[in-house]
This record gives sequence, structure tokens and C-alpha cells, in this order.
Amino acid sequence: MKKIGLLSDTHSCWDDRYAIHFAGCDEIWHAGDIGCLDTLQRLRGICPVVRAVRGNIDHGPVARMCPEILDFKVEDVGVWMTHIGGYPGRYAPGVRRMLIDSRPKLMIAGHSHILKVMYDPELKLLHVNPGAAGYHGWQKVRTLLRLTIDGDEVKDLEVIELGKGG
Repeated sequence: MKKIGLLSDTHSCWDDRYAIHFAGCDEIWHAGDIGCLDTLQRLRGICPVVRAVRGNIDHGPVARMCPEILDFKVEDVGVWMTHIGGYPGRYAPGVRRMLIDSRPKLMIAGHSHILKVMYDPELKLLHVNPGAAGYHGWQKVRTLLRLTIDGDEVKDLEVIELGKGG
């Protein structure tokens, strides 16, 4: 069983509550628009396993360190993560084909700053967008997520509200 902390769109913002809410997590995943390496280093101070993809604002060292797409497995759950991925019924160009080829059980995307969790019955996957954890953007509430992966199950998804957004 693995406990996962999930965030996106920090835009170089740090909030000490990330450490509080992700304490005890086995992994932290960042779905892009990280902003600076300091954010990733501070997340690694909470949890040694940090998986991150670059977003459209990530350049220089962050872009060199973080791939555009991560395709990996945790326990028995295939995970596919990118920053600009869209969502079921409205995937970004080329994403649906990649999901068909990869066949993940869990698809993570950021970018929209809108918290969204929905099942895609056609591709048989759970789509999760953690919303935006940073202050920059149009989100009304800043959010983080926690979830548990146990064998082949994704469960215990928790939404954490951090207060007003940008």
C-alpha cells in the first residue's frame, strides 16, 4: 500500500502546509508548472520519492530534470502523468492515442487549475487533476490531493483546500 500526495501548478509558490498534508506519504507527484527547482527540493525534504512532469511554464533546469510525460506503475496500478492532458471526452491532441497504447488505470494532468476527478468508462481509467496549489492563476480555491494505491485499487482520495487562489 502506498500513500500518494498529488499537486500541480505551484508556479514557484511554496506553502508550508504542503509538508503538513504530505507527511507520511510514500510518494509525492507534481503534475507540472512547478516553476523552480527549489519547489522540487523542498518536496523531496518531505518525501524522498517525488515524481514530476514539466509544465508549459517550466524552463531551464526544471524542464531538463522533468519529462513531459511519465508512464509508470505503483503496486499494480499503471499511472500516466502529463501537464496538459485534458480529460475524458476532451483529451489534448494525441493524448487519447497514448492512453490507449499505455492502458493506465490512473491518468494525472494539471494545467487547468480546476480540480477534477472523473472516470473514463471507454478507456477504463480514473482521470485526476489536482487543481492548483499555487497562488498564480484563476482558481478560486487552492487544492492538493491525497490518495492511496493498494494493489490494483486507487482509493481513499482526499481533497485538501488551502484557501483562496490567485
